[in-house]
Amino acid sequence: MAPEKESKGHDNYAFALDGRFCDVPDAKNGEELDSSVDGDNNKLAYCVTDVPPWYLCIILGIQHCLTAFGGIIAIPLILSQGLCLQHDGLTQSHLISTIFFISGICTLLQVTFGIRLPILQGGTFTLLAPSMAMLSMPEWTCPAWTQNASLVNTTSTEFTDVWQSRMRALQGSIMVGSLFQVFVGFSGLIGLFMRFIGPLTIAPTISLIGLSLFDSAGTSAGNHWGISTMTTALIILFSQYLRHIPVPFPTYSKDKKLHTSRVYVFQILPVLLGITLSWLICYILTTYNVLPAEPDRYGYLARTDLKGDVMSQAPWFTFPYPGQWGIPTVSLAGVVGILAGVISSMIESVGDYHACARLSGAPPPPKHAINRGIGIEGIGCLLAGAWGTGNGTTSYSENVGALGITKVGSRMVIVASGVLMVVMGVFGKVGAIFTTIPSPVVGGMFMVMFGVISAAGVSNLQYADMNSSRNIFIFGFSMFSGLVIPNWILKNPKAIATGVVELDQVLQVLLTTSMFVGGFFGFILDNTIPGSKHERGILAWNKAHEDDSSNTLESGEVYNLPLGISSYLSSSSWLQYIPFCPPGVPNSVEGCETDTNSLEPKQPLGQPEPAQIIVGVAL
Repeated sequence: MAPEKESKGHDNYAFALDGRFCDVPDAKNGEELDSSVDGDNNKLAYCVTDVPPWYLCIILGIQHCLTAFGGIIAIPLILSQGLCLQHDGLTQSHLISTIFFISGICTLLQVTFGIRLPILQGGTFTLLAPSMAMLSMPEWTCPAWTQNASLVNTTSTEFTDVWQSRMRALQGSIMVGSLFQVFVGFSGLIGLFMRFIGPLTIAPTISLIGLSLFDSAGTSAGNHWGISTMTTALIILFSQYLRHIPVPFPTYSKDKKLHTSRVYVFQILPVLLGITLSWLICYILTTYNVLPAEPDRYGYLARTDLKGDVMSQAPWFTFPYPGQWGIPTVSLAGVVGILAGVISSMIESVGDYHACARLSGAPPPPKHAINRGIGIEGIGCLLAGAWGTGNGTTSYSENVGALGITKVGSRMVIVASGVLMVVMGVFGKVGAIFTTIPSPVVGGMFMVMFGVISAAGVSNLQYADMNSSRNIFIFGFSMFSGLVIPNWILKNPKAIATGVVELDQVLQVLLTTSMFVGGFFGFILDNTIPGSKHERGILAWNKAHEDDSSNTLESGEVYNLPLGISSYLSSSSWLQYIPFCPPGVPNSVEGCETDTNSLEPKQPLGQPEPAQIIVGVAL
């Protein structure tokens, strides 16, 4: 069937932009991108090195923050269960503020000195699985009295010691594990890793991240299945059924005067809209006492006034700092578990770099840029551990997808997002607001989010030959083992008794981390059972990540370090052999339909741009 004249979905512009464009690289092997036959649908309003007007940077920066909103706040809310903080909303708000602050700092580092692509950094679910496995060990199991809100005194020294001791152990493990990522990135070993890792290793690893969290989703959603079902249904409605439907917003421009502009709001902010609407309904039901007011009745946790004092107690300004929970401690078992998550995060980030380059009109990232990006992500995890987020940082795939929606690939937009997240981390009331989201609403969000993560892992199998009985066996066995073994170990925690306490702890964490178990079997079987590279999907995987024939910007202009650092490094011949240093300084620019000095701010885009301001304010 011929493509429709009017493009839909991710091919539409979330904001109607006019002006000069840069080409997005065409799909390989003659495959057409899912875009309109209209050539503008394959164009960018701004290339990666362009600087849009300041107000457009702010508006799209806010959008990127809102896109990452679900993943960023979900992590501290899940961790609070393992840290015994379910009934301490004020501390949860501090954790949310801290993770926003660190995500902003790491985003600025990545865009400035890392991969230098418009890619946002935030908390990672790959470290969440081993973290929860570590906190489920017998010595870290939460005391029974911390599960009863009436027995918890959040200001008592005893309660503070309970959760801070767990946080410090988690911090130390993340900091030590992140050093491995720093080493792999800056030494260039990531290329060696990727040589042995294919779709049959990546698919079970990523899928089991989502599947292993089903208990957290079920526990939260089960507090009121009606509210959680409504939240899930709203997110599905907005993200799948209404994503092609534009919403008219009143706008004003000098030429067109007062008119309407179509905005694909449901496509941009489905999670935020679903949560907000459910949150509002819970507030109304609480106001009119439709939801039970007795703590022992079903549905009580759907009320919005359970943490009403958090907003008043939270300070207006809070300044997260390293070691704010005390001096981190190191656990060998925790470090080994975190290493499994770090390796998965690195593999996922390499794929995100290539996807981001295509959507932002940049050439495929060279080796030195990938090495630098992975190294900076390791530094980001180190900072996250030092500041006490209880998690690390990684590249956000959902924000890469947002580039295809807005058709704005400028990294200055992501710089604006990083600054905004730092500001949100400093304002304590922002984190406090998020802690008042009812548990069933969060559970409904988890139902969608974890399902998508699981499916994203399975999607990697498109590169392998799934008609092969070899591949079906490897994937099936890896997935099933990743569910069975951790479940059995959790039910029989004393089964591992080697006589060496440290070894018992290491095995306990690894064997209760579904992601590690599934990825380990996938890796071993895929590299030992005979099979051609075509059958294993290695050729298709490499081809999907190899250099494109048509670059839209010269590689040096995009990926070289700022402030003349690359010129200085290239002046010394021996520095060119360092894995994260660029090989030389580019001489020309090609492919982009802008002037060569693309770092200069462009002139205003014309008539539609005032619409952006009003749309941004409305959102």
